[in-house]
Amino acid sequence: MTRLPDFRNEPLTDYSIPANRAAFERAIDLVRSQLGQRYPLRIGADAVWTGDTFDSINPSRPAEVIGTFAKGRKEDAERAIAVADSAFQTWQYTDPLERAGYLLSAAAEMRRRKHEFSAWMVFEIGKPWSEADADTCEAIDFLEYYARQMIRLTEASDMLYPCPGEQNQLLYIPLGVGAVIPPWNFPNAIMTGMTSAAIVAGNCVVLKPSSLTPMIAYKFCELLWNNGLPPGVLNFVPGPGSAIGDTMVDHPRTRFIAFTGSKEVGTRIFERAAKVQPGQKWLKRTVLEMGGKDAVVVDETADLEAAAEGIVISAFGFQGQKCSAGSRAIIVDKVYDTVEARVVEKTRQLRLDAPDLGPEVNQGPVADKNAMKTIMDYIEVGTQEGKLLLGGKAKQTPEGGYFIEPTIFGDVPGDARIAQEEIFGPVLAMIRARDYDDALKIANSTEFGLTGSVYSRDRSRLERARREFHVGNLYFNRKCTGALVGSHPFGGFNMSGTDSKAGGPDYLLLFTQAKSVAERL
Repeated sequence: MTRLPDFRNEPLTDYSIPANRAAFERAIDLVRSQLGQRYPLRIGADAVWTGDTFDSINPSRPAEVIGTFAKGRKEDAERAIAVADSAFQTWQYTDPLERAGYLLSAAAEMRRRKHEFSAWMVFEIGKPWSEADADTCEAIDFLEYYARQMIRLTEASDMLYPCPGEQNQLLYIPLGVGAVIPPWNFPNAIMTGMTSAAIVAGNCVVLKPSSLTPMIAYKFCELLWNNGLPPGVLNFVPGPGSAIGDTMVDHPRTRFIAFTGSKEVGTRIFERAAKVQPGQKWLKRTVLEMGGKDAVVVDETADLEAAAEGIVISAFGFQGQKCSAGSRAIIVDKVYDTVEARVVEKTRQLRLDAPDLGPEVNQGPVADKNAMKTIMDYIEVGTQEGKLLLGGKAKQTPEGGYFIEPTIFGDVPGDARIAQEEIFGPVLAMIRARDYDDALKIANSTEFGLTGSVYSRDRSRLERARREFHVGNLYFNRKCTGALVGSHPFGGFNMSGTDSKAGGPDYLLLFTQAKSVAERL
């Protein structure tokens, strides 16, 4: 393989350009024409129908079926693991450059069909155009970046010091069969990143996508299957966590579990994976990203207009359904009232509607009926803990979509439930801090430690936050969402997970094991 060009992030699409808008509208029409088709499991080279199915639906219009999928069972998960284990016996020895080639080919095809992939997310999970575009761009970035990182790992021996009379080698070899369990909120980017990292490192994967977003996962798998990826390297087994997820986590031939989702499910996986099953001869590796209760801190020296803008984007991007969402705004008392007023005014300008209607819609539905109920329950709690400044209601639509108004509570105590617990919806808690010391204390008061942002013009305060604000991804004078592959390795501390640093130079190490070989000359 010739030397690859340096990695560059895939550029976002500017929908103010008429040609770009027209191209996305064509993709919307294409996807709409393909709604309602049926999709099997894929185990090895076989399409598998189980006799039971489930529907992926449009949360903007729940009667609209995106696709009907075969529902995996325990025996399907067991068969997929056996098939993946068999494929691993040869895939592990495939030249890393060849493995990287599959990712690069998939990246090229996804880039060519970028708007199509994004349009599926507009329908399947209610992503606004810009959010869906960013999701697809990040998926392309992961493919490009991890391909290059695998090539870099083949040169690991260059880092060794010479030993007289010996030839020494450092090899990063794959682990085995992995369970990949991605979330619904970044159904292309995170799913693609976790899956492609495992595969390019030489492992074989059983992919269990979220039952809310199986379509985009199937479309990604098609890119690799259609490009000749050997059967069994990537197996597609959607289905309920109780049947599929537990089987994959517990199985003695599973070598690792890569999971992104809630703290409750992540800690359960961590506990189950720690148990050594009969016939198992390794300790399973877990790569867990479990959420956050992220804060944007603003002091009296900050650019308050920029801070208000960053708070609104961080809190309400994709309806607040991001583990990195800035669901807490912690403002020092001297400027609290000013920032609160600007945040409320900017939030009023957001348009809530079905995202397929156009790029002007920047707030879509929440994920499903269960998410809607959970969020509305938290809003009821919030009315007892703070002052309702905006929103607080579900938006009724003729189609019964799962819409919730962007909601802001003011003067929320730092220890309130809505300031401590991850809501995963369009709810912002604004917290008044006495001073900067108090603001940092409040910021660090949750059990999570994923992202955080500080707006300040005081260099000494920024440096103090660099030392003391205990999060895996810290941003100064910018929003706390939008980590870029290759620039902001992503992962958090404490109950935010295992700090996996996706999109960074260490990530592939989680899917490999280092083997040192020394030969006497």
